[in-house]
Amino acid sequence: MHGLANSADVEAVARIARSRGRLGIDTEFMSEGRYRALLCLTQVAVEDADVPTGIRTILIDGLDRSVDVQPLAELLADPGIEVVLHAGRQDVAILKRAWSTQLTNLFDTQIAAGFVGESAQAGYANLLGSVLSLRVGKTASYTRWDARPLTSEQLSYAAEDVAHLLQLADRIKERLGESSRLDWAVEECRRLESATDERDPETAWERLPRVGQLDPQSRAVAKELAAWRERIAAAEDRPVGQVLQDPPLLELAKRHPQQLDALSLIRGIHQSFIRRRGSSVLEAVAMGLAAPAIPREQRRGHSDASDTPLIALAEALLRARAMEAGLAYELIASRSDLEQIIAAARQAAPEPDVRTLAGWRRELVGADLEALLSGRVAVAVGGRRRLELHPIATAAVAEG
Repeated sequence: MHGLANSADVEAVARIARSRGRLGIDTEFMSEGRYRALLCLTQVAVEDADVPTGIRTILIDGLDRSVDVQPLAELLADPGIEVVLHAGRQDVAILKRAWSTQLTNLFDTQIAAGFVGESAQAGYANLLGSVLSLRVGKTASYTRWDARPLTSEQLSYAAEDVAHLLQLADRIKERLGESSRLDWAVEECRRLESATDERDPETAWERLPRVGQLDPQSRAVAKELAAWRERIAAAEDRPVGQVLQDPPLLELAKRHPQQLDALSLIRGIHQSFIRRRGSSVLEAVAMGLAAPAIPREQRRGHSDASDTPLIALAEALLRARAMEAGLAYELIASRSDLEQIIAAARQAAPEPDVRTLAGWRRELVGADLEALLSGRVAVAVGGRRRLELHPIATAAVAEG
């Protein structure tokens, strides 16, 4: 039976983690009905020869402000301490905000597993099964982590979520070493350091659906309305959709209402909303009308329908290279990456700033992709029914 840690437990585990040079960490949080996810529980695992299993775990109640987490928060920011997690993007973002710290020297077992032939989206339980032949229960994953007291089932589940994390990381590292891919995996895990759940009200409008269809002045109004909604949601700790949903916000941006009675003509806006927020909505609309119009941008690198066959061809090549290398394809490129690369090639524009053309990915597929898009090679089906690249004669390229 696992209990909740106190400040002394945190200090003791931090001391062990510092001596060992690493720790495993996971979180349980609740995002429903909130603007930002609420950190409810943090599980930490360290290697400790003084316990029978060799792994000491503690559970830190995120709702108990009396527990001093500073010793662990400092470790997370220490580049000399390895922080092991699984599918940790949200964990990183939440811990950075809730513990007022940074996270460095990350090793994410989900990401790293993609470099040894496992799925790049493998869940923790599935990965434990395929890599360590362990079976764990997932009975409490979708429970109310913000309710107190936590049940014994929840506490056991949470502890088990980190109990095998360090062992899993060790086995994946062994396999990475066998394939000389450890550096690639570590490079990819470092991308998690920038994870954040902070949102800028001034750019919130860019995420609105179909905002590009608005005229330039209406786009400026949408920007003000979206920023207003974002600030209200943050102040009241509620989802933005509970303040004002997207469809009526976009309709407000199109109609430019200037009187309260005009608000009632828009679907999704009720009298209770008008009484509470109507005046501030009209102020936001007025600010948008007074602001400089936001023109529709002709983005460089924007894909065209004619790019579709080339995108499919490039994806086939990259999938073949991923299979040959024993990597999960999702680690190499996304559809958006390929769209930008091929659009830039069509426009004779500079290379786009996409992950596929940087770091280990460029080393793996960059030269082949460049040769394919420049017309210097052709894709063919070779022996063993595998895709191959064949050089095209210089004269043939010139004629093309």
